[in-house]
Amino acid sequence: MAPLIALVAGFLAARLAGLAGVDVLDGWHPALRVGLAAMFLLTASAHFLPRLRSGLVAMVPPDLPRPELLITLTGLLELAGAVLILVPATTRLASAGLILMMIAMFPANVSAARRRLPGVTPIGPRTALQVLFVAAAALTFAG
Repeated sequence: MAPLIALVAGFLAARLAGLAGVDVLDGWHPALRVGLAAMFLLTASAHFLPRLRSGLVAMVPPDLPRPELLITLTGLLELAGAVLILVPATTRLASAGLILMMIAMFPANVSAARRRLPGVTPIGPRTALQVLFVAAAALTFAG
Protein backbone atom coordinates (compact mmCIF):
# COMPACT_ATOMS: atom_id res chain seq x y z
CA MET A 1 0.00 0.00 0.00
CA ALA A 2 2.92 2.36 0.69
CA PRO A 3 3.95 2.51 -3.00
CA LEU A 4 0.40 3.51 -3.97
CA ILE A 5 0.38 6.21 -1.30
CA ALA A 6 3.76 7.51 -2.54
CA LEU A 7 2.49 7.58 -6.13
CA VAL A 8 -0.70 9.45 -5.26
CA ALA A 9 0.93 11.82 -2.75
CA GLY A 10 3.77 12.64 -5.14
CA PHE A 11 1.33 13.23 -7.97
CA LEU A 12 -0.94 15.46 -5.88
CA ALA A 13 1.93 17.49 -4.41
CA ALA A 14 3.43 18.06 -7.84
CA ARG A 15 0.06 18.91 -9.35
CA LEU A 16 -0.61 21.45 -6.59
CA ALA A 17 2.84 22.95 -7.15
CA GLY A 18 2.04 23.23 -10.84
CA LEU A 19 -1.25 24.94 -10.12
CA ALA A 20 0.58 27.30 -7.76
CA GLY A 21 2.81 28.44 -10.59
CA VAL A 22 5.76 26.06 -10.76
CA ASP A 23 5.99 25.97 -14.56
CA VAL A 24 7.90 22.68 -14.86
CA LEU A 25 5.09 20.94 -12.96
CA ASP A 26 2.23 22.53 -14.88
CA GLY A 27 0.10 19.64 -16.12
CA TRP A 28 -0.78 16.10 -15.17
CA HIS A 29 2.08 14.52 -17.12
CA PRO A 30 4.93 16.13 -15.14
CA ALA A 31 3.00 15.50 -11.92
CA LEU A 32 2.63 11.83 -12.79
CA ARG A 33 6.38 11.59 -13.42
CA VAL A 34 6.99 13.03 -9.93
CA GLY A 35 4.52 10.56 -8.42
CA LEU A 36 6.24 7.63 -10.12
CA ALA A 37 9.66 8.91 -9.05
CA ALA A 38 8.45 9.11 -5.44
CA MET A 39 7.05 5.61 -5.66
CA PHE A 40 10.23 4.11 -7.11
CA LEU A 41 12.45 5.96 -4.63
CA LEU A 42 10.38 4.43 -1.85
CA THR A 43 10.42 0.92 -3.30
CA ALA A 44 14.14 1.14 -4.12
CA SER A 45 14.94 2.10 -0.55
CA ALA A 46 13.51 -1.23 0.62
CA HIS A 47 16.18 -3.00 -1.42
CA PHE A 48 18.92 -1.50 0.73
CA LEU A 49 17.42 -1.22 4.22
CA PRO A 50 18.39 -4.43 6.07
CA ARG A 51 15.03 -4.83 7.83
CA LEU A 52 13.11 -4.65 4.54
CA ARG A 53 15.73 -6.20 2.27
CA SER A 54 15.43 -9.63 3.90
CA GLY A 55 11.74 -9.75 3.00
CA LEU A 56 12.51 -8.91 -0.61
CA VAL A 57 15.23 -11.55 -0.77
CA ALA A 58 12.71 -14.09 0.53
CA MET A 59 10.32 -13.12 -2.28
CA VAL A 60 12.76 -14.14 -5.00
CA PRO A 61 11.55 -17.44 -6.46
CA PRO A 62 13.67 -20.32 -5.13
CA ASP A 63 14.78 -21.37 -8.64
CA LEU A 64 16.54 -18.06 -9.32
CA PRO A 65 20.22 -17.84 -8.43
CA ARG A 66 21.80 -15.22 -6.16
CA PRO A 67 18.71 -13.55 -4.73
CA GLU A 68 20.80 -10.96 -2.84
CA LEU A 69 22.39 -9.82 -6.10
CA LEU A 70 19.01 -9.72 -7.87
CA ILE A 71 17.57 -7.52 -5.12
CA THR A 72 20.55 -5.17 -5.32
CA LEU A 73 20.30 -4.93 -9.12
CA THR A 74 16.55 -4.29 -9.13
CA GLY A 75 17.00 -1.67 -6.42
CA LEU A 76 19.61 0.11 -8.51
CA LEU A 77 17.35 -0.08 -11.57
CA GLU A 78 14.46 1.40 -9.57
CA LEU A 79 16.71 4.26 -8.40
CA ALA A 80 17.88 4.93 -11.95
CA GLY A 81 14.32 4.82 -13.25
CA ALA A 82 13.14 7.22 -10.53
CA VAL A 83 15.76 9.77 -11.53
CA LEU A 84 15.56 9.31 -15.29
CA ILE A 85 11.76 9.53 -15.43
CA LEU A 86 12.05 13.12 -14.18
CA VAL A 87 14.32 14.19 -17.04
CA PRO A 88 12.20 14.97 -20.11
CA ALA A 89 14.90 13.71 -22.49
CA THR A 90 14.97 10.30 -20.78
CA THR A 91 11.35 9.95 -19.65
CA ARG A 92 10.35 7.55 -22.44
CA LEU A 93 13.41 5.34 -21.95
CA ALA A 94 12.90 5.29 -18.18
CA SER A 95 9.18 4.56 -18.54
CA ALA A 96 9.84 1.67 -20.91
CA GLY A 97 12.53 0.27 -18.63
CA LEU A 98 10.34 0.53 -15.55
CA ILE A 99 7.43 -1.14 -17.34
CA LEU A 100 9.64 -4.02 -18.44
CA MET A 101 11.09 -4.34 -14.95
CA MET A 102 7.65 -4.39 -13.30
CA ILE A 103 6.51 -7.09 -15.71
CA ALA A 104 9.69 -9.11 -15.16
CA MET A 105 9.41 -8.84 -11.38
CA PHE A 106 5.72 -9.72 -11.16
CA PRO A 107 6.32 -13.50 -11.08
CA ALA A 108 8.25 -12.98 -7.83
CA ASN A 109 5.10 -11.43 -6.35
CA VAL A 110 3.05 -14.40 -7.54
CA SER A 111 5.59 -16.83 -6.10
CA ALA A 112 5.67 -15.01 -2.76
CA ALA A 113 1.87 -14.95 -2.56
CA ARG A 114 1.65 -18.66 -3.37
CA ARG A 115 4.23 -19.41 -0.69
CA ARG A 116 2.22 -17.24 1.72
CA LEU A 117 5.22 -15.23 2.84
CA PRO A 118 4.50 -12.85 5.73
CA GLY A 119 3.69 -9.29 4.74
CA VAL A 120 3.09 -10.13 1.07
CA THR A 121 0.00 -8.62 -0.54
CA PRO A 122 -2.43 -11.32 -1.75
CA ILE A 123 -2.26 -11.92 -5.48
CA GLY A 124 -5.60 -10.30 -6.41
CA PRO A 125 -4.90 -6.87 -4.89
CA ARG A 126 -1.24 -7.11 -5.94
CA THR A 127 -2.25 -7.72 -9.56
CA ALA A 128 -4.58 -4.70 -9.48
CA LEU A 129 -1.80 -2.52 -8.07
CA GLN A 130 0.67 -3.80 -10.64
CA VAL A 131 -1.73 -2.98 -13.47
CA LEU A 132 -2.16 0.53 -12.04
CA PHE A 133 1.61 1.06 -11.73
CA VAL A 134 2.28 -0.20 -15.26
CA ALA A 135 -0.54 1.99 -16.60
CA ALA A 136 0.91 5.06 -14.86
CA ALA A 137 4.33 4.36 -16.37
CA ALA A 138 2.71 3.77 -19.77
CA LEU A 139 0.99 7.16 -19.54
CA THR A 140 4.35 8.86 -18.97
CA PHE A 141 5.74 6.97 -21.95
CA ALA A 142 2.86 8.08 -24.16
CA GLY A 143 2.76 11.65 -22.88
